[in-house]
Amino acid sequence: MLDLSSKFEKKLSKEFETKGFIKEKIPNKIFKEIENIFTKFIKKEIKLTKKYSNSYLLNNFHRFIGQKELNNFRIKLITFINKDQNFRKKFFLSAKPYLEILVGNELMMQNNINLSIQLPNDDSSLLPVHSDVWSGDSPFEIVVWMPLVNCYKTKSMYILPPKQYKKMEKNFKSLLAKDSEAIFKKIKKNLKWINIKKGEILLFNQSLPHGNRVNLEKETRWSMNCRFKSIFSPYGDKKIGEFFQPITLKKVSELAMSYRLPE
Repeated sequence: MLDLSSKFEKKLSKEFETKGFIKEKIPNKIFKEIENIFTKFIKKEIKLTKKYSNSYLLNNFHRFIGQKELNNFRIKLITFINKDQNFRKKFFLSAKPYLEILVGNELMMQNNINLSIQLPNDDSSLLPVHSDVWSGDSPFEIVVWMPLVNCYKTKSMYILPPKQYKKMEKNFKSLLAKDSEAIFKKIKKNLKWINIKKGEILLFNQSLPHGNRVNLEKETRWSMNCRFKSIFSPYGDKKIGEFFQPITLKKVSELAMSYRLPE
């Protein structure tokens, strides 16, 4: 196959293939705008009168809210950001150059951006080890994961690298007979915990097993995630309209889709 990709495109693609993810910088202006949207909402919702830096407020959010109130707050914030089409645009633009290299330039975007707020020692926001494809997602999808704070160790997420997943596949049927915790213990030593700073973005292969654990660090974790795929790639259980909407359909494709041969 003739490959006319640039050196950078080849390097990024190879890294994604071998590691199962890439980690890149977000334009500083876009990240600051997103961060400010969140902190303004927090200050208004919990009626803060004292001034705090954005970083302090996000990392120490557990000092301002209890576990019982967390879910209602999170739902309000998810509704707020997903009503704002401009916010969705900012999220997309933060990953656009890398999506175009790895996925294509005619893209579908998940209808809703997901938000995770994980307080220290909180077991109510856990995502057990899983592969999205195992539950019906298309392997043509990619996940964009954006932290609003520095994430490390149990304050972050983990993923099973491709090489280790190949080994896991050999015993796949026997593993699926076990519950998620048993699977986690089986692959625990081979997992890669993502160390990522605020202002960086992660694009990962959601076909690989991944998840999170109880946050044992002393700070709150904030992260968003959203799926993207090529418009013309195969779909799994999640269809156009129901779960995805087109965001970068090109004019030739639009005209071609509406074209009918004259009778």
